[in-house]
Amino acid sequence: MRDILRVGREVFAEKGYERATTTEIAQRLGVSEATVFTYFHGKRELCVQVITDWYDEIIAAIEAGLPRDQPARVQLDWFVRTHLRLFLIQGTGLCALVLSEGRSKGQDFGETLLPLQRRYTAPLMELLARGQASGEFRTDLPLRLLRPMVLGPMEHILWEAVAQGGEAAPKPIDIDATAGAISALLWTGLQAPDAELAALRTFQATVRRALDSAG
Repeated sequence: MRDILRVGREVFAEKGYERATTTEIAQRLGVSEATVFTYFHGKRELCVQVITDWYDEIIAAIEAGLPRDQPARVQLDWFVRTHLRLFLIQGTGLCALVLSEGRSKGQDFGETLLPLQRRYTAPLMELLARGQASGEFRTDLPLRLLRPMVLGPMEHILWEAVAQGGEAAPKPIDIDATAGAISALLWTGLQAPDAELAALRTFQATVRRALDSAG
């Protein structure tokens, strides 16, 4: 099953859902197509599992690496940069698959992937909530509006990368520079009017806790 999922990921990333076939996946593995159907009922089930596994990897990386003890600005920078890296590190194939098929009503991928997308955005929602609670992020807007404000620019960049993937010589994306620009833009819209004072108070509280523990 692991081999089928590994090769399935390669084929779906290269060809997308419509052009990928279980026949080609079986051929690349050197097995019969019946072997693939032993583990998966069809192409759709296999594709959903491929996407689910990829999301699981991304979610695990974000949940494990998000620097929750750092100021909200640092967490935001990390999230944006990591988001772009994880979606683009293996090329644009799987990214295109998720962006396109995730919105496909015909295959009902959107409904299938909705729980994964909620799990994926959960760390961001927690980040935004912590920022509001600490006074670093503005509180006059609900979290449901702040979430697309953060994800929207990154999704636009990902769509651009997907579109360039079809060109003969696509222009490479400087992930660090792009992430830095997006983060700086987001910060101007997210930060509370007294964010600098809130950051100072957070720093003071951190120092106080460190001194207390040392004493």
